[in-house]
Amino acid sequence: MSSELISIIMPVYNCDKYINEAIKSVINQTYKNWELLIVNDGSTDKTKEVIHNFSDPRIKYTEQNNRGVSFARNVALKNMNGNYFCFLDSDDVLPVDSLYSRLRIFREKSDVHFVDGKVIFVNENMKLLGNQFIPCYRGVPFKKLLQISNSCYFGPSWMIRYDPTVKYYFKEGMTHAEDLLFYLTISKTGKYDYTHKPVLYYRKNSGSAMKNLHGLEEGYSNLLESVKQDLTPNVLIYNYLKYRIIRIMFLSHLRNGRDPASAFKSLFRFMFKV
Repeated sequence: MSSELISIIMPVYNCDKYINEAIKSVINQTYKNWELLIVNDGSTDKTKEVIHNFSDPRIKYTEQNNRGVSFARNVALKNMNGNYFCFLDSDDVLPVDSLYSRLRIFREKSDVHFVDGKVIFVNENMKLLGNQFIPCYRGVPFKKLLQISNSCYFGPSWMIRYDPTVKYYFKEGMTHAEDLLFYLTISKTGKYDYTHKPVLYYRKNSGSAMKNLHGLEEGYSNLLESVKQDLTPNVLIYNYLKYRIIRIMFLSHLRNGRDPASAFKSLFRFMFKV
């Protein structure tokens, strides 16, 4: 059993402030049979130097010109060797039992292909923010993902059982919602389950709310187009997804941008998207 290899994929870009902590959280895992694939996407700060301070042979480092996070993840996906794999952003941290608590579910249930867990939100200094993501769904996750349901979807917290018949690929050029599209494309291959234990400390960094909203709207627009073309011929499912996105974007503009005019403009842009 201990021979089961877990691949951890970490795209990095200008993250010298946090990456030391992220890598240490992998090294400190109670489950030791892992590989950490770090793809440096053209960092211009001291990210490379921080990474090279670690001499652990399980850390596999590559670098490239700046091509975006999806391209970097695809490079790692092509080169991973694990029986299971998961993602870790360079500013996030794994609790010490993160790998083992998810692996244990896979060992117990052979029909499960995706295992999630509790996500704890922290600030830039790793102080608890008081809110958490707690999954509460078991089963094939495709329809739940189309609903953008918080019962089984947060983002980078899934661990995935590798299936050689499945093409694992992130659509390149997307800056938002690319992980949701990735999970949608593979979500019919097996069941989703979860552990009650925390699997990720997710760092919420300060930034421009409006800039993030514009990127999110573009990402959801690309997501809708991809779902329509590739994932479902069902008009009702597509329209429901569009409704959910409209609601999310409208409320996001009101809460984060505090701009009713932008909220209504976003609403109408999606309403008239065929």
